[in-house]
Amino acid sequence: MPADRLIPPPPPPSARSPRAVEVVAAAAQIVEAEGTDALTMRRLAEDLGIRAPSLYKHFPDKAALEVALVEDALLDMGAALHEALARPGRRQPVASLLAAYRRQGVQHPNLYRLATAGPLARAHLAPGVEDWAGAPFYLATGDPHRAQALFAFAHGMVILEIDERFPPASELDRTWRAGAAAFAR
Repeated sequence: MPADRLIPPPPPPSARSPRAVEVVAAAAQIVEAEGTDALTMRRLAEDLGIRAPSLYKHFPDKAALEVALVEDALLDMGAALHEALARPGRRQPVASLLAAYRRQGVQHPNLYRLATAGPLARAHLAPGVEDWAGAPFYLATGDPHRAQALFAFAHGMVILEIDERFPPASELDRTWRAGAAAFAR
């Protein structure tokens, strides 16, 4: 595979014990199925068949658990975006990137929301995770300002689609293609 199509390796996630990995996976299932309001330490412990105080051996509080969920969501999104740009024969990097972003966001709406709404706890993420996950926007546009604008377009479109804010007759595939064409110029 040519060098420009290699997927750069992700930065290593925060160190987690095997049990902490299980805890995060169970928390992700709750969030994805029922939303962030459904995630409580008590509910999570029940789903894992343990007592709630046992969770605090792995995460000091719910906020730390949410940081782990955000980190995983960013790594998953970054992997999907890097892969979209690395596919052989890609001629339209912006369109490929947007399709992958849309797919990932719409398929995982609650984790997407958790990872992209409100302030980002950057200081608590593993170093490099945010930059690696966002790098495909720069790779697709070649300019940091166009990359941010493209991200803003993609994020806005995904949130509006998840929230069903477009009129029922909207042709969202055409809207996404129009956005891709505008940024590809």
